[in-house]
Amino acid sequence: MMAKRYAYDYEEYEEGKGPSVMVEEILADPEFAGVTDLTIGSWGSAYEDDCQPIIDGIVENAERFSHIEKLFIGDMDFEECEVSWIMQGNYGKLWAALPDLKELTIKGSTELGLGEIIHENLEALTIICGGLPTEIIEEIERARLPKLKKLLLYIGSDNYGFDGNADTIRRFLENADFPELEYLGIVDSEIQDELTEAVLESKFMGQIHTLDLSCGTLSDKGGKLLLEKLPQYGNIKKLDVHYHFMTEKMEKQLRELSLEVDASDRNKPSSYRGETYMYAMLTE
Repeated sequence: MMAKRYAYDYEEYEEGKGPSVMVEEILADPEFAGVTDLTIGSWGSAYEDDCQPIIDGIVENAERFSHIEKLFIGDMDFEECEVSWIMQGNYGKLWAALPDLKELTIKGSTELGLGEIIHENLEALTIICGGLPTEIIEEIERARLPKLKKLLLYIGSDNYGFDGNADTIRRFLENADFPELEYLGIVDSEIQDELTEAVLESKFMGQIHTLDLSCGTLSDKGGKLLLEKLPQYGNIKKLDVHYHFMTEKMEKQLRELSLEVDASDRNKPSSYRGETYMYAMLTE
């Protein structure tokens, strides 16, 4: 498997490069025919121009992209573009265009659309963002992904796009149909305790081997639920709760569970004028 990343920096953007020419340049690369793991970084103006021309270019040249098994669109750090500023696009036509795609990662949720998700071979779907709109959650809820093994969703903050609540996630987990799911990640939320409760009540608890509740505001309230519920599920081999707000005592208790636990990066709540604040790892 050959991996390659394509991106434009600001200087290249100033010279006229951008999303409208990126696919043309990718196809002109003599190494591209051997690439199976394709990453698209900054298209030079991600805070102003969406990546729709890139998505459309892939769809229009579907045969020449047919060997791609892993695709990541939006791989950029905050110095290139804050995650909440990344202008995404509509992926509705991509599903049919790349029938052999196994992994799709999308970073950014502004102007994001997934359309009708039908794909027979996709095994992993990851959306990294500062706030995941309910509309996107509902599109994934209706998805037909019979081979999906990994689902990782950054829920984020209502300041940056998340317009739902714990019932949104509870309903999503109740209605979604992923018979092969092994890794469930509902992460990066400012209501992580409430979402932990919703996840622990879901039908997927009996089939997954990895539970990822990391990068959010998980406190001892959520930690206690995990201590109570996880021993019931021998199928779960790994718990990821790194970046959390649990006490040292609760962290230690979780580490004593008979499974692999990542409880690193413990944070302390901040206080201001008598109010306590906890923040998810990735929002803006």
